[in-house]
Amino acid sequence: MNKTLTEIAQQLKEANKKVQLIYAFNGAGKTRLSREFKDLIAPKTDAEDVPQSELAQKKILYYSAFTEDLFYWDNDLDKDAEPKLKIQTNSFTKWVLEEQGQDQNIITTFQHYANEKLTPHFSSDFSEVSFSFERGNNQQEPNIKISKGEESNFIWSVFHSLIEQMISELNIAEAANRSTDVFNNLEYVFIDDPVSSLDENHLIELAVNLAALIKSSQSDLKFVITTHSPLFYNVLYNELGLGKNGKKEGCYLLERFEDGTFDLNVKYGDSNKSFSYHLHLKKTLEQAIATDQVQRYHFTLLRNLYEKTASFLGYPKWSELLPDDKQLYLSRIVNFTSHSTLSNETVAEPTQAEKATVKLLLDHLKSNYGYWQQEQQNG
Repeated sequence: MNKTLTEIAQQLKEANKKVQLIYAFNGAGKTRLSREFKDLIAPKTDAEDVPQSELAQKKILYYSAFTEDLFYWDNDLDKDAEPKLKIQTNSFTKWVLEEQGQDQNIITTFQHYANEKLTPHFSSDFSEVSFSFERGNNQQEPNIKISKGEESNFIWSVFHSLIEQMISELNIAEAANRSTDVFNNLEYVFIDDPVSSLDENHLIELAVNLAALIKSSQSDLKFVITTHSPLFYNVLYNELGLGKNGKKEGCYLLERFEDGTFDLNVKYGDSNKSFSYHLHLKKTLEQAIATDQVQRYHFTLLRNLYEKTASFLGYPKWSELLPDDKQLYLSRIVNFTSHSTLSNETVAEPTQAEKATVKLLLDHLKSNYGYWQQEQQNG
């Protein structure tokens, strides 16, 4: 534990697995890890005599928030009439759109995940995209600005077309028989959270389709996938068979500590077993108690844990899980401490009695409810 992201990236590289699947809560460092991994696999000094933008020189392709930054809006603020999504010149969109003419495949994929009536329109030079929406009366509403979630879906659709082409070419064993040599140097694909704002049905479908693509890869290409979505993780975990034949060592939980260090823990089982948010709350509280670092915000986490447990067990009120003899008293303490908003009520450091209350209530929850007892045994 207590590693830098560079060390985590090195750990992933040394694992040398076909697929590595990482779960992490938002803010844990997934996107920064994608950059560290990219720099490790293909340092900028690797190709000083060759333009870095050339797709043929790349050893790694990655999809992340940085990929999304290649697309930005020209909102036509003066006239407020024709918002366009601009495409910053880059190697992979140039190849997919200009050289391979994948624009129609991208449109079809996007409409599948977003809305079949929502249509992208590429400019002739593929430098920008506008969007229209088909109304029920066969009339078209042109030049609309799509939502952030739809925008993420569109960018993923571009990347999806690239991965499809890439896998298809690299599956041809003899490099001389491939229709292009632009992928010959590729070693890794790093995919960071392509599921923004997808509903559950489309999220599952995206995961199934991505898993099918990965399973179709017959070359030495390796994949690293990170996500904050337990559902997305579960589908990939099961579709890729990562719990079978020793593949489970490629499943991880990325954690970020308060001192800015990280850890990448091997996890066994799907997210229901290892990554659920209630388990994260429990671990956070246990660490704070063990190191005498309980702060007032831990009361909010404690209440959240009680609420989730009460909901799971079918109790109408979370306070019903509190010790019977102190139910009213303790619920008032937790409510007051977790929801206090007046500045004269708030003291940064909780008292020793308040810290003891956090420990008492966490121990009570773990000791008195079968659900948590089972989790303790499974842990």
